[in-house]
Amino acid sequence: MVKFYEQVTGMPVLRYTPDFAELQTPTATLAIGSTGTLQFLGGNSVAEPLQNRSAIIEFRVENVDWDYERLADFLQPYIVQHPTIMPWGNKSLLFRDPDGNLVNLFTPVMPEAIKKFESKE
Repeated sequence: MVKFYEQVTGMPVLRYTPDFAELQTPTATLAIGSTGTLQFLGGNSVAEPLQNRSAIIEFRVENVDWDYERLADFLQPYIVQHPTIMPWGNKSLLFRDPDGNLVNLFTPVMPEAIKKFESKE
């Protein structure tokens, strides 16, 4: 998972122990832990790979088409949807990570979507 997210984001993942790492962005942190960390979170049943079907991990990127070209070969077995303009104005690339989590790389492309993110900066 660490290598997967380093490849996808182009950002380093900080490894604190052999069992725990974090991908830190300016607005969020993605924690990646081995099954050995589950004992600290309430036991083995707290998290199970390949069980998520309700959450999406999203990363806003500068140019989703550029990221798609950069990652197309790497992501081939994981792709759910090639870059597509969504009704709310983002262009999104959807794929699953090795644990089955849905991941969205997106770029706001329509005026209202762009405006929404400009107001947050």
